[in-house]
Amino acid sequence: MDKLPDIINSLPYLLGGALLTIAVTVLALSIGFLLGVPLALMRVYGSKGLAKFAAVYSTVMRGLPSLVVLFILFYGLASFISLPAFVAGSVALGVCSSAYQMELFRGAIQSVGQGQLMAARALGMTQLQAILHIIIPQAIRLAIPSWSNEAAVVLKDSSLIYTVGLAELLRRSQQVAARTYQSFIVYSLCALIYFVLTFITNRGLDRAEKALRLPSPVESV
Repeated sequence: MDKLPDIINSLPYLLGGALLTIAVTVLALSIGFLLGVPLALMRVYGSKGLAKFAAVYSTVMRGLPSLVVLFILFYGLASFISLPAFVAGSVALGVCSSAYQMELFRGAIQSVGQGQLMAARALGMTQLQAILHIIIPQAIRLAIPSWSNEAAVVLKDSSLIYTVGLAELLRRSQQVAARTYQSFIVYSLCALIYFVLTFITNRGLDRAEKALRLPSPVESV
């Protein structure tokens, strides 16, 4: 245990890697959201061709390991464009997440009563206005519980970017373990940090879901 002080002194270094992990996760989830919602709308409201494209995209991307997509972006495109590890990792995880987010938002959109869309059209809204102002806000609220699970998955998958040399939490843990020869303690600490990040993410989204939940008729009486 004579290496324990070295591990304690390395804690700020590990936490710096955790901040990088958070940054990759936030960017990947944002990319997944910005791609997933339009794809879900294409699947539900798009023409036959657009709906087919969205379905094929979902099937293909959900069938590919995130690590393979990361290697394609970082190594496969190296002959055409050089992407920094941070960008390649965030985009790869975001593209993979977009397929899963598409499916969960599609389910949320379809769970909103279509009578609301018809009522909005009857009030003079265009279909686009009704979707943007009536359907999507409700769908996002309904999708929060499922989106919480996806956020946890992306957070944990962010550890994959260490394979392209980015010094995030897992990579830094590997470096500290190699220097101190205390692999069990260091990787256990790494696991604890991942658990805390996942716990905070899930609890935060649970609070958001409760805050945005509409009261039932019984609760409103």
